[in-house]
Amino acid sequence: MSTPLASQPTRKLLVIADETPECRLALRYAARRARHTNGRLSLLYVIEPMGGQEWMAVEERMREEARDEAERHLYELAEEANTATGLIPELIIREGGTKEEILAFIREEPDIRLLVLGAGTGREGPGPLVSSLAGDLAAVYTVPVTIVPGGMSPDAIDALA
Repeated sequence: MSTPLASQPTRKLLVIADETPECRLALRYAARRARHTNGRLSLLYVIEPMGGQEWMAVEERMREEARDEAERHLYELAEEANTATGLIPELIIREGGTKEEILAFIREEPDIRLLVLGAGTGREGPGPLVSSLAGDLAAVYTVPVTIVPGGMSPDAIDALA
């Protein structure tokens, strides 16, 4: 006997929002996957610490500017997801080290069921987060991780998700 949908826990897919082209591919995949599985979409933007600022007023102004930029970018990505799938993503901004904040957020949010990352295609490799997953962080994540290759076309992502 199946359980009614209302009593089932929410299934959230988490995308790490940044300024890279592969982020948009990860967003596209996650938004379509969430829509097809009756899930929700969460976008996490992590603001790295400024550090080294001698004047408190300058540091505070830089933090405000970083937060404004994070909000602008999240709203832009949320609009893309909504236009493509009709979903309204949850938007989260955190301050700290990216890897640490991702892990903390996943631990705090039991509804996160999948982390979706995009892999870069440049000479420097797939990107720091994707590289970390193959190394020191591989055993730390408590949810499956989907890596969307940066070379995939939007049509290929649509067919897959």
